[in-house]
Amino acid sequence: MSSIIRADNNDVELLAGIGRQTFIESHGHCASVADIQEYVNEKYSSHTFREELANSNNIYHKVFYNGQVAGYSKIMVNSSTANINSPAVTKLERLYLLKQFYGLQLALALLDHNIKLARQYGQQGMWLYVWKDNPRAIHFYLKNGFKIIGSHDFKISETHSNPNHQMLLWWGK
Repeated sequence: MSSIIRADNNDVELLAGIGRQTFIESHGHCASVADIQEYVNEKYSSHTFREELANSNNIYHKVFYNGQVAGYSKIMVNSSTANINSPAVTKLERLYLLKQFYGLQLALALLDHNIKLARQYGQQGMWLYVWKDNPRAIHFYLKNGFKIIGSHDFKISETHSNPNHQMLLWWGK
């Protein structure tokens, strides 16, 4: 049985821990160990999560499976970008599951939850970046109606970046 619960300041340590683990599981092989460690230390610190949770445009959710935390998501409402001609779009910045929970439809439940929430906020679509060397994620988003609309270099460190697709799910008005 799964459940999705909005995260708050009490979840900072949980989010930081699961954020580090899921990023390393999914991207740990994409750059040097030193680059990955530097990135994780900066982007997945308790301090960073505390700051992000203080911004009302950042919305985090935790997904549980049989009472265990299985992953989390982060959306940013009203997050326009150059390739989308609308200020009322949501960025799906993170949707990560621990590998042990793959295949249980939790990612789909979390995605659907975030799409419904974005619609409630009056958004016209949802966009994201996905690493071009992650065929599992690309297939997941394409299967769920996202289209590739551009490219982006995702900076891991001063010396390393990964090519990403920019994808969009548009429901418009």
